[in-house]
Amino acid sequence: MITPSLCTLNILLADDGSPHSKAAIKLLGDLPLNEQSLIKALRVFTPADTADVWLLERTLDLTEKALKEQGKRVESEIVLGHPAEKIIEVSEKHNASMIVIGAKGLRATFGILLGGVVQQVVEHADLPVLVVREPYNGLKRVLFTVDGSEQSNNMIECMGDFPFPEGVEFDVLHVAPPIPSEQEILQFWPSGLDISYTVPVDEIRERIEERAKEEETRGKKILLEARENLLEHGLEAQISFMRGDGATEIIEYARDRRTDLIVSGGRGLGPVRSWVLGSVSRKLLHYAPCSTMVVKSKQEEG
Repeated sequence: MITPSLCTLNILLADDGSPHSKAAIKLLGDLPLNEQSLIKALRVFTPADTADVWLLERTLDLTEKALKEQGKRVESEIVLGHPAEKIIEVSEKHNASMIVIGAKGLRATFGILLGGVVQQVVEHADLPVLVVREPYNGLKRVLFTVDGSEQSNNMIECMGDFPFPEGVEFDVLHVAPPIPSEQEILQFWPSGLDISYTVPVDEIRERIEERAKEEETRGKKILLEARENLLEHGLEAQISFMRGDGATEIIEYARDRRTDLIVSGGRGLGPVRSWVLGSVSRKLLHYAPCSTMVVKSKQEEG
């Protein structure tokens, strides 16, 4: 279970000097963090990068300097190993409450393609992961996606205490499944000489309408509860109900609203498990037009 007030107490910044990583530094600079909050800037290098460690250390010093100039408490560390494994390992050792990482990283000399690393970190870390995409022009509009699950509710609780800059506008979106047409259902209905009854079209239509009403009622209830929860934390949000493919609708909504950050809920099962993120969260990481954040809550062992 996430402790909301600790969402940004200790932050691990996975830094690689890429444009996306520099955007992450700017975003962290905009957050009014608690004076006790500590940012650990981490650079991971592989055996192939050993000869360039001096350059990595120098660029890491620049990252630390940039954050300190923005008034943040910072310490840095450079480690050898597999990027995703080390990021998660150091986040646990640092007792981090959030990981911040650029959407894509440098490849070339440093041999680290953070695109793949990001996917692994978000999948396997047991805590919120903020994936920053450049260009970053400030946090002006944030979109929360909700589905009524425990993970979604935990995300709203955490975001209620997140240190957003002043003036941010908030949206809450719930996407229900598309309503199947009669033609789509009828094409799977049994047919042939052995069928001695007619297709109950009226009954099918009635069931479709009933299901659609139930989904809309549930969706709007989820939205109202999320808005009320945020309001209790002093955040006013506009709520929206939509239908369609979840990822597609969220991405289009974010584009239309010029969203700067999309936040969704998720769960972590540790670094040795297979994919556990839903397909929507996975698609958002790859195709969202802005930064994304997956708020994870640790799972109890056993």
